[in-house]
Amino acid sequence: MCYNTYSNALIQRFGEKVYKIPVNMPVSCPNRDGTCGHGGCTFCGEVGTGFENLDAKMSVSKQLEENIAYIGPKYKAKKFIVYFNNFSNTYCEPKVLEAAVREACIEGVVGICVSTRPDCISNAHLEVLKSVEFENKVEITVELGLQTINYHTLEKINRGHGLAEFVDAVLRIRAFGFRTCAHLIGNLPWDEDLDLREAAKLFAVLKIDEVKIHTLYILKNTEMARQYLAGEFEMGSVETYVNRVVAFIRYSDPKMVFQRFAGRAPEEETLFCNWGMSWWRIKDLIDKKLEEIGADQGDLCHFKNGPSVRKFL
Repeated sequence: MCYNTYSNALIQRFGEKVYKIPVNMPVSCPNRDGTCGHGGCTFCGEVGTGFENLDAKMSVSKQLEENIAYIGPKYKAKKFIVYFNNFSNTYCEPKVLEAAVREACIEGVVGICVSTRPDCISNAHLEVLKSVEFENKVEITVELGLQTINYHTLEKINRGHGLAEFVDAVLRIRAFGFRTCAHLIGNLPWDEDLDLREAAKLFAVLKIDEVKIHTLYILKNTEMARQYLAGEFEMGSVETYVNRVVAFIRYSDPKMVFQRFAGRAPEEETLFCNWGMSWWRIKDLIDKKLEEIGADQGDLCHFKNGPSVRKFL
């Protein structure tokens, strides 16, 4: 394989296959309640991304019990990562986050992944995560939803934060010793090829550990759905998306881990999703393109440490 896959990385760190268990917290986002905006991201539906999650009104322990009871026997799984993934899971008082994460530290759980926004993670939140990590000997990853480095696009999709908040969050998360994961949408209509390439370079400089690159799916009854139906933008081709991701892989740090290359949503909930393809078909196209051009992860990662003065060294 010419790039680092998440499944292989987990086996290397934990000695066997590890399965992610999604968990919902009863949280929202600051661009929904007026703190930094209203309506949420233009692509986000009323349930966020929690299509397959259990009800957030259920306790963390109950959600884990039900999900592990299903996933454990089905895949003969023994080790799990608890994934707090829907909405912004640090958009709450630090003590609320601490209680939820502590509740998730049950037998078999080797890692906790907390998904949030760059503007929703304070040192106070990181301090309680550090205490949980130390006391329970679990690996903690903070996943930051950036979506794009293009701050003009960030404004168009009503994110309510810019690029600086992301850089600030990553630097502080790394200072606490946690793993970092960044989430990107690789084909937002207002982005260009350069945006994804520059994202790869920025992530390499910031030493991001893992990345998720998603295709854009357009959910019904969202602001982006309205724009799409009104013809305010067009979706690019799958070929353009594949070429962008291939470039991202090539400019990425050789050590970074790729969690996924496509998103997915229920067909009945979307107006557009993956050009009518399965997520694994898009991955196959990316793998094929890399093979065709003889490219590998990081083979263009030569932009650090003063590349223009190397001739003098």
